[in-house]
Amino acid sequence: MTLAFPTFTAGMVLSISLIMAIGPQNAHVLRMGLQRQHLWLTVIVCAVADIALISLGVLGLAQLGGLSDKLMGALVGAGVLFLSVYGWQAFQRFLHPRTQTPDTQADDNLATVVAEPVSRRQAVLSALAFSWLNPHAWLDTAVLIGTASLAYGQGSTVFGLGAAAGSVVWFLALGVAAFWLGRRLNSLHVWRALDGMVALMMWGTALWLISSLA
Repeated sequence: MTLAFPTFTAGMVLSISLIMAIGPQNAHVLRMGLQRQHLWLTVIVCAVADIALISLGVLGLAQLGGLSDKLMGALVGAGVLFLSVYGWQAFQRFLHPRTQTPDTQADDNLATVVAEPVSRRQAVLSALAFSWLNPHAWLDTAVLIGTASLAYGQGSTVFGLGAAAGSVVWFLALGVAAFWLGRRLNSLHVWRALDGMVALMMWGTALWLISSLA
């Protein structure tokens, strides 16, 4: 038990440190929270998807030496396509937000954004796409955590459990933050800034992925 706790903690710290940067997956959770649509479903799916990648890495991928070149190439291609399309959609929302105002006169200070309705199925598929169509997630979550677990020998399973717990803690905290912000921020300026940031982030990540193939 004495050795298990630091191993568990090390896995948790590594997991949180890898996913805490604002990337496509985290930005998607924030957006679902701000528009108050299926936030907790999105949080659960993202956490479960991360746990699946961690399990794959700790239980087998690290021993196999990581992803094959063909599989990595397929993931990069799918990721670039998905990020490019989602970035374009965010850019269109940035240019033409759907708004409503308390009166008949348009006022940017009073206008609020009307979010497109999202079904449960769409919410689940979007969360899975952001989790599994991002090669970054495979490299950081599966390969890196899986490789790091090898250093703990027989304690690799405990390390993996710590990493899984870190993912759950992070997404729950992000969900709470997104829910809190969603109750307070629903102005045109905030939404346009978020959509503009998301578009640039998605396209930037897609370009980075393309350059990694060179």
